[in-house]
Amino acid sequence: MARRIRPEDVQTVKERASLEEVVRDHVTLRGGGVGTLKGLCPFHDEKTPSFTVRPAVGYFHCFGCGEGGDVLDFVQKVDHLTFSESVERLADRLGITLRYDETGGGRGDQGPQVPTGQRTRLMEAHRVAEEFYHEALLRSPEGRAARDFMRGKGFDADACSRFMVGYSPNGGETLVRHLRGKGFTEEELVVGGLAGRGSRGLYDRFRGRVMWPIRSIAGDTVGFGARRLYDDDRIAAKYLNTAETPIYRKTGVLYGLDLAKKAIATERRAVVVEGYTDVMAAHLSGVGTAVATCGTAFASDHITILRRILRDEAGQAPARVIFTFDGDAAGQKAAMKAFEQDQRWAAQSFVAVAEDGQDPNDLWLRGGPEAVQALVDGARPMFEFAVRTTLAPYDLGLAQERVQAMRAVAPILAGVKDTTLRPEYVREVAGWMGVDPTALGAEVARAGRAPAAGPRPLTAGQVEPGPRPGGERPDRPGTPRTAPPVPRPDLSDPVQVAERNLLQVALQYPLAIVAEDMDELSPGQLRAPMHQAVWHGLQQAGGVRAAAGMSAATWNQAVLGQTPPLVHPLVQELAVAPLPTRLDPVTGMPPEAYVDTLVLGIRLATLEQRIAATLGQIQRGRDDSSAEARRLNEELMGLHRERAALKDRMS
Repeated sequence: MARRIRPEDVQTVKERASLEEVVRDHVTLRGGGVGTLKGLCPFHDEKTPSFTVRPAVGYFHCFGCGEGGDVLDFVQKVDHLTFSESVERLADRLGITLRYDETGGGRGDQGPQVPTGQRTRLMEAHRVAEEFYHEALLRSPEGRAARDFMRGKGFDADACSRFMVGYSPNGGETLVRHLRGKGFTEEELVVGGLAGRGSRGLYDRFRGRVMWPIRSIAGDTVGFGARRLYDDDRIAAKYLNTAETPIYRKTGVLYGLDLAKKAIATERRAVVVEGYTDVMAAHLSGVGTAVATCGTAFASDHITILRRILRDEAGQAPARVIFTFDGDAAGQKAAMKAFEQDQRWAAQSFVAVAEDGQDPNDLWLRGGPEAVQALVDGARPMFEFAVRTTLAPYDLGLAQERVQAMRAVAPILAGVKDTTLRPEYVREVAGWMGVDPTALGAEVARAGRAPAAGPRPLTAGQVEPGPRPGGERPDRPGTPRTAPPVPRPDLSDPVQVAERNLLQVALQYPLAIVAEDMDELSPGQLRAPMHQAVWHGLQQAGGVRAAAGMSAATWNQAVLGQTPPLVHPLVQELAVAPLPTRLDPVTGMPPEAYVDTLVLGIRLATLEQRIAATLGQIQRGRDDSSAEARRLNEELMGLHRERAALKDRMS
């Protein structure tokens, strides 16, 4: 069953979380005017602060890159979390216990299976265990075997500390005693996967092994990967990972992602390696985008995680995903398994395999950082690796086998996402095989007409689903839908600039607007469709009369609730954008004359359009004496009188 956080709990988290405090964890903020804070944007490089926060309203907006939203949006964007993860993270911080509703069908929200408070306790137990294991590696006599192992891999004490590598003592109950002494219960240790329960009580889950802490994308330790050291270890497996627990799901984490996420988002490149030491070697070599799976094959859930960070969407420059594999048969099999998932990406996929089959850790040991960087920089397109691997079993010197080989590689070429590159690839592969490009192209065309297997990549114009009822955003890519084209306001038009400024006043200082003016100014009198939608939302939310009894944040939430999702970013932007006028030093509001000028200016522009339209109708008329002509002339005179009255009010 899918699990969904109750909307009322989401709202509680939003209301109790301080946007200013959360942002200050990432951004140095300074005063930027009355009720406004400014700083350097955490989402793009800039030298002049354009990142604006309005704590009373509950919104942030960067006027450089356009990112904006509320406190949940900020946590999602800055930590690359899903909507539910951002709610849970803030709930942990605030000590709020979340409640979940079970919903039938769909993959939906895969939330933790324990209350938020217990989830926090389990993560804290893992943090304490991580420190315990690390100290045992660095300081204990028994940890010497682990220290020697890590030195043999090329990692000194500083490298081990950077990644908090540890050692689990071989005593059997050493960690259990330590955690019990820290106040953790037996149930917490067993549920969290740190201990097992036997006939004589609890015992350590991990014993006599090198330990790598596995962290969530937000940096919380949720599990461990453990490597065998001793030949007499009663567990034969070389690697042992934390079992599935309420806070750990092996397909939902990538080792090193907490360290790599910022570089992945900045470079829009991810390097997927096979082991923990490979991640360490890559990062120490300057390849800060390296991650690894945790005891499982690279799967669709991992793609979902990376796509979110890479902003892997159609319609923009493609991201790059580079897989490194050992050169042996197992490595080739893993590469082909990854190729099966290739259509799930909009990104370009590549494969990097060292000529002598060395993994990144081996390269680091023998060739240093330059060798690891050269491996990544020399990656070949995934399709090329797949084609050459597919061709390897065939004797291309025999005509019959060449025909069989063409049929084998045709589906790979037909699946190349960039159709403009496909003919070039066909010619290139035909050259490798020594066949006529036309013949291979015909095989590719036939393969392309066959029923497609698996999901197709997003195409230009498709967008992810919008917010769910109750405020929840979708956590996973769903069925794409096409968003209706709505033009952005034209800010070279003085009237639309006035509309924008009036909307800013209405969102930030609603009591500065006369209620009757808001009632009389209909959405249709605004030129920009987006502005019309926001003004309609203001009126539907009750107008300035309703705003009088609300806080700034509540008022803006009410307006959001009455506007379509497509317009939400504009509402959030206008709620924090500085007004181009000085506020009254006594009232703290925009001057009355300024607001009047905006309202009357918009109404005057509407009247001018109506006058021009009526004049056009009169001039196109053929009979000046008809009843319709008299009606139009009377209407024109009335419009002229209305315009004169407005100009008197503006003078």
